[in-house]
Amino acid sequence: MISLNYRDARPIYEQVRDGLRHLVVTGAIAEGEKLPSVRAMAASLAINPNTIQRAYAALEREGYLVSEPGRGAFAARGESGDNPRRESLLQQFEASARELMFLGMTARELAERVERAAAQREGEGA
Repeated sequence: MISLNYRDARPIYEQVRDGLRHLVVTGAIAEGEKLPSVRAMAASLAINPNTIQRAYAALEREGYLVSEPGRGAFAARGESGDNPRRESLLQQFEASARELMFLGMTARELAERVERAAAQREGEGA
């Protein structure tokens, strides 16, 4: 599910957060699917439960997870609400688009890439 690299300069909770985010975005964890409990995830990765709790809390703030008291954490449904992660990604996207156009890519080529990504997402059942 998630592999940790103890030589990575990033803290363990960030590696867990990024790994889970990737699984949710790619559809490996389906929208609405229940994630392992904090204790179960900590045991499977052999790390402190507080580390998992910190990663889950960060993912909830970013809009990737929804916590339900007494039920656990679930992958979010990909709603379009405003959140800091979305704004950050949009800024990165715009900066990347400007740089790609500087390097000769056309707006149409960029649009085709976005359409291809949307088709892949739809094909994955997201």
